[in-house]
Amino acid sequence: MVITACGGNQNNNTANQPGNEAGQGNEGATNEAAGDSALAKALNGEFKGTKVTMFGPFTDADEVKFTESIKAFEEKSGIDIAYEGSKEFEATISVRVNGGNAPDIADFPQPGLLKGFVKDGKVIDVKSFLNDEYLKKQYNQSWLDMATMEGASGEVMAGVWARSSVKSLVWYNKKAFEEAGYTVPKTWTELMALTEQIAKDGDPAWSIGIESGTATGWPATDWMEDIMLRTTSPENYDKWVSGELPFTDPIVNNAAQKMSDIWFNEDYVYGGRKSIATTSFGDAVKPLFDNPPKAWLHRQAGFITSFFPEGLTADDYDWFPLPPIDEQYGQPALISGDIYAMFNDRPEVRAVMEFFTTGESLKSWIQTGGVTAPMNDADPSWYPNDQERRMAEFVKTADTIRFDGSDLMPGAVGAGTFWKGMTDYVSGTVDLDTALKEIQAGWK
Repeated sequence: MVITACGGNQNNNTANQPGNEAGQGNEGATNEAAGDSALAKALNGEFKGTKVTMFGPFTDADEVKFTESIKAFEEKSGIDIAYEGSKEFEATISVRVNGGNAPDIADFPQPGLLKGFVKDGKVIDVKSFLNDEYLKKQYNQSWLDMATMEGASGEVMAGVWARSSVKSLVWYNKKAFEEAGYTVPKTWTELMALTEQIAKDGDPAWSIGIESGTATGWPATDWMEDIMLRTTSPENYDKWVSGELPFTDPIVNNAAQKMSDIWFNEDYVYGGRKSIATTSFGDAVKPLFDNPPKAWLHRQAGFITSFFPEGLTADDYDWFPLPPIDEQYGQPALISGDIYAMFNDRPEVRAVMEFFTTGESLKSWIQTGGVTAPMNDADPSWYPNDQERRMAEFVKTADTIRFDGSDLMPGAVGAGTFWKGMTDYVSGTVDLDTALKEIQAGWK
């Protein structure tokens, strides 16, 4: 069945491929899908009464926001998107797919995990029913490149990008920052000068926390990735992510040293080095909004606004990009995102996948905040404030865009030794050289 879905349909499905009309305008493809595309047929009620199963990591508040974002489509199409969320998604999806019980669609926040299924030929090629012209209209090329993976018999488009988040952001208390007379740094030298100035004024500049249950350490990997993009070429970053450039290389060691210049200076970090591994990543931003602030800067992705103290508005906070370090590499943007992959090929599943390529599929989620749309047809007016509109613009104009490295690495490294090795290093149980060797061992 999979061979038929991936192979035969590529030659016989041109009539169903979205053409130039699909997804134009801010109304999204829900309103202007090509007349004979799967999405158009769904919105015409042709698949009413069908069910599409979906499995992913959205739980709690995220699950509520996701289900809200698909409600209008479900009502109009009559398709039931039966979503199941699990905090054990990474472990469970392998059991289900390999056991012949794959969901119709799965949401992978870590594309590295998806690569294995693609290589084994278990994922439907999105290009078997969505043509290049449509995909290039909906996504900038960098997103399409990141969705292209090696299949059982050549490259395939492994899925479509949905929710995304910008990671290279430094948050601050807007009113307090301005009242103190501080200015936004444009370079790493200026950032370090600001960090030192805040210390001289009697406060630690940074609030940092990497505790996250079984995922403790992931915020440290984000810092490493951001610094790697600023201290070496995009090509070297890609080699590092793929395992060609080992963690024991001086390039990686240099990035860790840059991070350590901030993290291990007791005057620079709220609570000092010893507090970093025991402070929850969600709580780490809160000292910025004490009165007066106990810390002033916090580097974290756009989603962190959902962890801000209640009652704050966009007038109370702001962000600036983590500044460049080496000017030859410009201003990079580190991003993360969810890629939706398709395991079962039926018309209603194609329709849902096509729906997920539209900004309309994220509209209500964008309006609630904390999400950046990778699709080109998302209307800037949907973003709830200027900060979030600027995030979307930042991604579009960055000199280099790269996906979260640990999410692209094999799970044994990216969600294994990389998390643990950074935690061991930050905790002081091992030195840097030992930590980098520990992490590199995951590639074996």
